[in-house]
Amino acid sequence: MTHDTPLLGCIADDFTGATDLANMLVREGMRTIQTIGIPAAPVRGVDAIVVALKSRTIPADEAVAQSLAALQWLQDQGCRQFFFKYCSTFDSTDAGNIGPVAEALQKALGTDLAIACPAFPENGRTVYRGHLFVHDLLLNESGMQNHPLTHMRDANLVRVLQRQSTGKVGLIGTTDVSRGPIAVRERMAALRKEGVTLAIADAIADKDLYTLGEACAGMPLVTGGSGVALGLPGNFRRAHLLVDEGAAMRAIEGLDSLSPRGAVLAGSASQATQGQVAHWIARHPALRIDPLALARGENLVQRALDFAQAHAGQAVLIYATAALDEVQAVQAQLGVERAGHLVEQALSAIAKGLHRQGVARLVIAGGETSGAVVQALDVRALRIGPQIDPGVPATLAVDADGRPHCALALKSGNFGTVDFFEKALRALGAAH
Repeated sequence: MTHDTPLLGCIADDFTGATDLANMLVREGMRTIQTIGIPAAPVRGVDAIVVALKSRTIPADEAVAQSLAALQWLQDQGCRQFFFKYCSTFDSTDAGNIGPVAEALQKALGTDLAIACPAFPENGRTVYRGHLFVHDLLLNESGMQNHPLTHMRDANLVRVLQRQSTGKVGLIGTTDVSRGPIAVRERMAALRKEGVTLAIADAIADKDLYTLGEACAGMPLVTGGSGVALGLPGNFRRAHLLVDEGAAMRAIEGLDSLSPRGAVLAGSASQATQGQVAHWIARHPALRIDPLALARGENLVQRALDFAQAHAGQAVLIYATAALDEVQAVQAQLGVERAGHLVEQALSAIAKGLHRQGVARLVIAGGETSGAVVQALDVRALRIGPQIDPGVPATLAVDADGRPHCALALKSGNFGTVDFFEKALRALGAAH
């Protein structure tokens, strides 16, 4: 059976999370395209569309409005099921945005229950008895309690989501998940009778994600991290709706037409990115962007572009990444919002300048940084290619006519091995 309209419509609350989700869908055989914001034109010839928003840390009412607009557009494309994607560390605040957006999507779709599962075991994120773990540590002991924008000080996701939601939040525990999809559906039916509208779902291994995905067959809305999307393509496959699954992995043909020059831009302050920056600095050219110098009006953008041009024969790293105490000291002087804006603005301008210099293969570290850079480069759509590291695929940005624009690896701050930057440049075909 063939189809021209997409099957799965996804709304992601940041750009790296969107590529993470798209990566999962491609791995499971769905032809997937990621759009940057809501496109002006229809999208055809794919199985899944991931609309990337920059809504994770904006006011909840704005996040709701953007998400509902994305939902309407995806409905207009003919999607049969919808997925709201957020971070595998449940990044949010007590005021939102996960609960408000999920409930608004439920209301728009007329559905009385949706699961909420941020688990991503492959990257060490598991949910057990409603508590989120990062490897062997509870979320609130993992370093996320000190996140500069979305500090997570409670690992009990039922409590966290309840504080954001107007409806009742329940739990689909590991006992039900371990018994398979039928048991999960029975638990959902029981929760509905209790008046539960959002249900945290346990998952400690990939097999649990496949179970949850199968249990959600036919449900209008699924919410979670990218991991739970592993189990959704199988439902369409069983319905004989996935045809040429090999096409999903052929999505970034055309890289050879781009300049081989590459660069890395890092704005994340996460521990993983700090390690990746340190690994790179010991081996390759790098230049740090100091937010305080930006605030003083120093032209660090031009300095970075001159630095890159002086090393035109090799890839460079331009970074604002710093240890947590340094980040907090800068925020104390400049304010959290201004400090972040200065860095994003500078890295975006550097990305545009690098592209003008002929750098066509970029690795970007950090969700907020990635969002700012792709917007600055006027990227409208990404074809999703092979995985580089769990949660991070190689992608090809294309223009409205499908012509290659640049190659990108958009990495969540917490993802990737210590040598990720080098691996990503190789995956994008960059000289370094």
